[in-house]
Amino acid sequence: MNKPVFRALLILLVIAFPVVAQIKEQNVRAQLGFLASDAMQGRGSGTTYERIAAEYIGSQFRQFGLEPAGDTDSAGAKTFVQRVPLQSGFTWNAIGVLRGTDPSGQAIMLSAHLDHLGVNEALTGEDKIFNGADDNASGCVAVLELARVLAAGKRPRRTVYFICFGSEEKRGLGSRHFIDNPPAPLTQIVANLNFEMLGRPDTKIPPGMLWLTGFERSTLGPELARRRASLVADPRPEQRFFQRSDNYPLALQGVIAHTISSFGLHTDYHRPSDDLSKIDFPFMTRSLNSLVKPIQWLANSTFRPAWLPGQAPTR
Repeated sequence: MNKPVFRALLILLVIAFPVVAQIKEQNVRAQLGFLASDAMQGRGSGTTYERIAAEYIGSQFRQFGLEPAGDTDSAGAKTFVQRVPLQSGFTWNAIGVLRGTDPSGQAIMLSAHLDHLGVNEALTGEDKIFNGADDNASGCVAVLELARVLAAGKRPRRTVYFICFGSEEKRGLGSRHFIDNPPAPLTQIVANLNFEMLGRPDTKIPPGMLWLTGFERSTLGPELARRRASLVADPRPEQRFFQRSDNYPLALQGVIAHTISSFGLHTDYHRPSDDLSKIDFPFMTRSLNSLVKPIQWLANSTFRPAWLPGQAPTR
């Protein structure tokens, strides 16, 4: 085959089968290495370190080419960080937007919480920093790396909001503020995938898989799994994980909102030992990569997930 013909065939193959950017382990390691480092002092809710985490995530959103959807600064320009008042001080959300082409404004949300438990000087022993590598630097990295990949591709049909919430560990104050001050009407948000604690495999499910809280409640999880996302149902419904993360306040507002996780009830939960040395980076990278194409499909489809009969959450 001569070179011009070969080149023409190669171009046709690229057009017909576009290369999907993949999440790379080196980026997962770098992002987690910063957010869960001792220098971040556990990203305690309402602390300067939580704000640094939000500003860092916002700076990454900017680097990926997202639009800011946080507060307006003194010069009248939008920023990537949203300041949320607390009874004493503030907490912070980081919000970036990949604007879709659909004039209807339909959107999906990819979210996680960026705070953890900070430092407890009353602890005995040398390590007093709750690094929160799995809980929930891992979820933030999922949002960041999906933002990197989706922003590098063709502009999607639906708008995609990438959000990292502050103060989940304090009654979900960041996500509740977002609900009260959304950048778009909540009725336009067709789905929310929230990410929490997916840095280690769960031995109760098949190797390489993640689980979705409330899988049996809506059409979202089964459809993503059908499209080869490595997702199964939450194997521990008795733990009520569906009600225990930032997806739940959104679900109560009618948004089809679930959390993706692989938390296997490890004993480092909410302890200083939840650190980088415990993260399974190859597992995390592989499982997140399984979500890329299904999420791209969701961002470009007309499919609108729905609660199954009698499964919409109520208080």
